[in-house]
Amino acid sequence: MTDTGEALAGLAEDRALLARKSTAEGVAHILRGRIAKGDLAPGTQLSEKEIGEALGVSRNTLREAFRLLTHERLLVHELNRGVFVRILTVEDLVDIYRVRRLVECAALRGLGAPPHPLGGLEAAVAAGEKAARAEQWRDLGTANIRFHQEVVALAGSPRTDEVMRGILAELRLVFHVMEDPRRFHEPYLPRNRQILAALAAGDATGAEAMLASYLDDSRRQLSEAYGRRLA
Repeated sequence: MTDTGEALAGLAEDRALLARKSTAEGVAHILRGRIAKGDLAPGTQLSEKEIGEALGVSRNTLREAFRLLTHERLLVHELNRGVFVRILTVEDLVDIYRVRRLVECAALRGLGAPPHPLGGLEAAVAAGEKAARAEQWRDLGTANIRFHQEVVALAGSPRTDEVMRGILAELRLVFHVMEDPRRFHEPYLPRNRQILAALAAGDATGAEAMLASYLDDSRRQLSEAYGRRLA
């Protein structure tokens, strides 16, 4: 688990970002990014005083940022204890995959006639393959999440993109608890390439079928391992 002091030191470096966006949304954006990277791990208690001083923001601004992230299910407020980075349950994980299947498969099902703008998908697959060659497994996980963001981006819907960002941010909370990122990311890299190849060939129906199977397999593997980890 990441040392909290190191994470707070990193927050001080982010303070300059607030010069352009000194709002609760800006603070939430910074904390969301730190949570996504695993700098603030699930179960970490967030100190209003330390984070407020690191970012140079008022307690009211910070509390509003906490409220926004609690609404996004990334933080949880525990009565008389404080605010913590959320630890998801297995039921949360299963529900995340239910939403993913609905959103991602629908994005492919709704594609019009080819060709499709596949540059983002190609870049995500290439980044994943580069990370695998270098045995940088967390970077591979980041590339894999980017791949799924790009799948949804094919729908051309900013609202759907926003939903997917929230869902994948929650999913990272699960991956940060797991001990072997290679096990949960490497087997899916060639499947990403296969889905991309099907889309490049104009076979959106085939790509959707592959994606549905992929998500079902991933849900089973991850939920079983996550349940054991929590236990």
